[in-house]
Order: sequence, then structure tokens, then C-alpha cells
Amino acid sequence: MTSRNKIQANKKKVTFYLWVGLASCVISILGDISTTPSDFLKWSANEAWHTVYITAINYLFFEYILPRLSVKKFGRSVLLLMAQIFVTSYGLYTWRDIGIALHIHTPFVIYSSRAHGIAEQFGHGLGAIFFFGIISHIYDHIKLRRTAQQLRIEKQAAELNYLKSQTNPHFLFNTLNNIYSLARDKSDLAPESILRLSKILRFMLYEAGGKFIAVEQELAIIRDYIALEKLRYDDSLRVNFNHDIENMQQALPPLLLIPLVENAFKHGVSETRNQPFVDIHLSVKQRQLSFFVKNSTEEPGEGVMIKENIGLANLRRQLELLYTEYELNVKQDNYVFMATLKINLASHG
Repeated sequence: MTSRNKIQANKKKVTFYLWVGLASCVISILGDISTTPSDFLKWSANEAWHTVYITAINYLFFEYILPRLSVKKFGRSVLLLMAQIFVTSYGLYTWRDIGIALHIHTPFVIYSSRAHGIAEQFGHGLGAIFFFGIISHIYDHIKLRRTAQQLRIEKQAAELNYLKSQTNPHFLFNTLNNIYSLARDKSDLAPESILRLSKILRFMLYEAGGKFIAVEQELAIIRDYIALEKLRYDDSLRVNFNHDIENMQQALPPLLLIPLVENAFKHGVSETRNQPFVDIHLSVKQRQLSFFVKNSTEEPGEGVMIKENIGLANLRRQLELLYTEYELNVKQDNYVFMATLKINLASHG
């Protein structure tokens, strides 16, 4: 910790003790005037004077003496405790006498002896230490919970960014492979595929960096990706993409739906020899999203173990980090692969 950070931390601690001291003073004044309300000003002066010293000795105890107490250094610990007892008893009694001499403190109680006065003041000081200790414990507990929550949020954000950094290049490399196939075959569609890729790249560079995009932007990138994929196939490929969206400005995390579409082409259509197809339907109503992707595959339905690729695995983890209410189900059935995603968009964490 730098010296500047230490100074800021010490300022925060001093401010905390001043606020606790003020609260203690107000509570004491309220207790005093409940018995003799006519002496409000005198009681207020007494408690204010008393609080100055009480705040100082509590700062001394909790910030310097208590952290240095240990069984290993028993002798030093005993001396420190004795010093604290001294400033809490004799010191507080002396502080009261100084206040009386300066006509700040009004002696409503006359002690029968110095020992009696020191004992009484020690009791008051000990009570104040308990008060400061309880408030300090509550404050530290709240601060620790906030720090833990902030660390959790930062960790989730870092993991989410990492997942995106994996998903985006993965998506891009697959798209480049499609263009490579066209270029290798010297297809006249290669220039058009590059143009569509440039649109996708522009979106990834300038639109996908934020936390959210409008659902219409997600639809546009899905359409561009489908169009790019269709360039690789002849008329035998059937693609049906429809949607039912209540509000086109509904916010979505960028590229959240693309992995399911990409999966349909890369691991389904590209491996289907006869009558390849992809059916896609998106519905967003009352902040409830339903996304259904169905595609042909060469795998039979019975006895096939579904192994999730990096795209699906990353999508599942992103959903865990982004939403508390969602369902992602995949199913293989009679040479057909189906993926269903349902999200309560209002459950964003």
C-alpha cells in the first residue's frame, strides 16, 4: 500500500470513529435530558467534552493496542492493557477535572473520593469501548460483505469476458473456414462471402463490445451469418428463420444466440448428406425469450451421447453468469438435433 493510500485509509478510519463518537454523544445526551430536560445545554456540553476523550481512547485501543496483543508477546500485551486501563480510568477522570477547571464540564455528580471517581469513569469508559467495539464489528462485517460481493462481481465479469474472448474468435474462425472453402473451389460467391464477413466483423468490433445490444441487432447478425453459410450450399439446403418479437429494442447480451445457430450448421447441416435443413424460431414476449433451433444430422437418435462443443459449453456458462432463470436443453432424435433456450430476461444478475 502506497503512502497516499495509507493516508486515505487513515482518514476513513478517523471519520468512522468521529461518526461513532457523535452517535454515542447523541445517545448519552438523550439519556441525560430524559431525567433533567431543563439542563439540556449543560448535559450537551458535558457529553461533548466526554466524547472527545472517549473517541480518542477508542481509536487508540482498536487501531494500535488491540492489534498488538498476542500470547507470544505476553509481557508486552500486559503492559499495553495496563496502559489502556490507565487512560480509560485515571485519564478519563483527569479529563473531567480539566473540563471542570475550564468551565466546560458541569459536575452534576460529586464523588466521595478520587478512587470512587476513577472507578466510575472507568465504568463509563469500558461501556464506551463495548459500544465502539460492537459498531466497529458491524461496520467491518458490512464492509467485508461488500468487498466479497465486489470481488465476486469482478470475478464473474472477468470470466464472462474470457468466455466471450473464446467464443468470438471461435465464431470468426469457423466463418473464415467457410470462405476458405469457397475460395478453394474458386467459387464466384467468394467476393460476396467476404462482404458478408466484413459486416460480421464490423459488428464484432464496434457493437459486440458492450454489455447489451438491441434484439434487432442480434437478428441482423444471425441473418448475415445464415446468408454467409447458405453460400456454401446448393438449393438442397432448406433454412427457415422466423421470429415473434414484442419489442425490437429489448436488450440482449451480444452474440448470445449465435452459438446455437453456428452449431446447427457446423455440426449438423455440414455433416448431412440428404435434405439438410435448419429451422430457427425466436420469440420475445413480456421479457420471456424462447429460442428454438432444429437441424438435420447424420446421427441416429437412439443411444447417441450428446457431447457439447466449446460453443455450447461456453454458452451454458455465460447463461449461468448472466441470468438466474433460464433453461438450455439439447436433444438428439431420429437424425434431428434440437436446441431449446428459454430465458427470463428480467432475471439478469
